[in-house]
Amino acid sequence: MKLLLLGTTGYHPNDRRHTACLMLPEIGVVFDAGSAMYRVAEYLATDTLDIFLTHAHLDHVAGLTYMFDILQEHPLEQVIVHGEQAKLDAVAEHLFSEMLFPVDPPFDTKALQPKIKLLDGSVLTHFPLKHPGGSVGYRVDWPDRSLAYVTDTVASADAKYVEKLRGVDLLIHECYFDDSMADQAELTGHSCLTPVAEVAAKAGVGRMVLVHINPLFASDDQLDLDSARKIFPHIEIGTDRMLLEF
Repeated sequence: MKLLLLGTTGYHPNDRRHTACLMLPEIGVVFDAGSAMYRVAEYLATDTLDIFLTHAHLDHVAGLTYMFDILQEHPLEQVIVHGEQAKLDAVAEHLFSEMLFPVDPPFDTKALQPKIKLLDGSVLTHFPLKHPGGSVGYRVDWPDRSLAYVTDTVASADAKYVEKLRGVDLLIHECYFDDSMADQAELTGHSCLTPVAEVAAKAGVGRMVLVHINPLFASDDQLDLDSARKIFPHIEIGTDRMLLEF
């Protein structure tokens, strides 16, 4: 299975990264629709597209307004945006307000169900995360592999969501701050590096790739991976258009 990291920063794009968007092109699944969403058209390989939102903050949903160009480049039989109903309602009322966007969006919406069977028979589940306004994480299980996506939350080895990650082969986890910004992380509902590494170690995951990187970082070296790897060795920083096979 292939996972594309199309956008790997948060809050706003910078010259190196766009905001949150991940894609499983082989089964027509996208997680979050940040500013990298326009790149989806390049990789579509199915006649349908399912977009799963973690929450409705603008850096995760602004790309929904790009769907007209995506569909012009690659017509699809069906596009469904999945999310918690309150988040879908907020997107409809605000992002697609006539004063902000003058036409109805070219997709259907559907409230998240406890379990969702994807195009290839894999099963997607979700779980709550600590974040202002609320967010959800996702896990996808195949018979021989598994994937989890966690963003916009305060990482802690004691957090309830850690058990939902137990034994996952590939974990995509946010890491917005370095360890010096713990207070700001708690205030804004984001994660620092050391607690993220502790989450991966406690959950016994196979590999972890960091996303939602602070757009103000001049270099990825501002995250001290050498120290983090003493806690969890199989950790790396994601970059835009990175292809992960698992």
